Amino acid sequence: MNEVDEDRSRGFLAGRPASVQWVALLVPSFGLAAFLQWAGIPAALLMGPMASGILCGTNGATIRVPRFAYMAAQTIVGCLIAGSINPRIIDTFLKDWPLFLMVVLAVLAASSTLGWLLSRWSRLPGSTAVWGSSPGGATAMMLMAQAFGADAQLVAFMQYMRVVFVAASAALVARFWLGVSDAASNAPVWFPSPDPVAFPETVALAAIGGLVGARLKIPAGAFLVPMIAGSILHAAGLIRIELPEWLLAASYGLIGWQIGLGFTRRIVLHASRALPQILASIFVLLAFCGGLALLLNKAVGIDPLTAYLATCPGGMDSIAIIASSAKVDLPFVMALQTVRFCLVIAMGPSLARFVAKRARQT
Repeated sequence: MNEVDEDRSRGFLAGRPASVQWVALLVPSFGLAAFLQWAGIPAALLMGPMASGILCGTNGATIRVPRFAYMAAQTIVGCLIAGSINPRIIDTFLKDWPLFLMVVLAVLAASSTLGWLLSRWSRLPGSTAVWGSSPGGATAMMLMAQAFGADAQLVAFMQYMRVVFVAASAALVARFWLGVSDAASNAPVWFPSPDPVAFPETVALAAIGGLVGARLKIPAGAFLVPMIAGSILHAAGLIRIELPEWLLAASYGLIGWQIGLGFTRRIVLHASRALPQILASIFVLLAFCGGLALLLNKAVGIDPLTAYLATCPGGMDSIAIIASSAKVDLPFVMALQTVRFCLVIAMGPSLARFVAKRARQT
């Protein structure tokens, strides 16, 4: 096989110049986003670029979203969530905190059990299976898995595969089951005149929060630090958060590309032997979280879509984008997502070692 044939066997973008790859990524991204938005699918500006990224990544594209750009996009989504935080969410949690903690721990228990089953029913090592099944931020889980000796490529594939299914299922549930549409009755104003105070405050929050998160090496710090700091400042009335549509669209697109381009052909082939078990574990975890959402709806009256998005097993940034596009209680969704993420970060290494040890003993 000559070099040209070998490149073609790896996909139509293999060996192409970076400029060609970017065009192949950009054009379908705009087209798919426009179509999905026309169809009324929530988070169309995330889903379109993500689908385009998957298409390019599995066909040999070697381009990647620059780390700085991806972190900047996460800071913007963190600010978006912060702008919706109000003191009411604290009252909600204090009133029913045992139930919420039970829901979070139930998701962790279910994901760990699925990781153990995957390690038995597939060729995945125990620690790799549990990290790949952990319901946390995909990037953070991949980095932690690598630090603790797991197969980072397989963990990345499992995490990003689940993110795609979670994002797609959440968007479809919002659109077709509950009738929520992302298509506004009035066309959005893409380039409004920025507020001379609120917009600079928001940019400063994103920049400082992102730098602090990166400097302290907090998992998903570029997302969490602006979100938490901005929530406190906004709830206290110390700042106003303003995010124009063009900035949100760019951030959604960058996050979608980051997810989609993670699906390289090499990683997909690496995971292909365990693909049926991986897909089965994703569907089981989604169904389990759906049951927990129903429990929240019946027990405390949380509306079904809010409960579903709050219990969905990651990633936080994509869930935040979908939640902000639908008529849900965004502070509640992100509070529950953040609590679970923090517990996964704290308990992940111990759970991985425990599951891996039990898998070797059976």
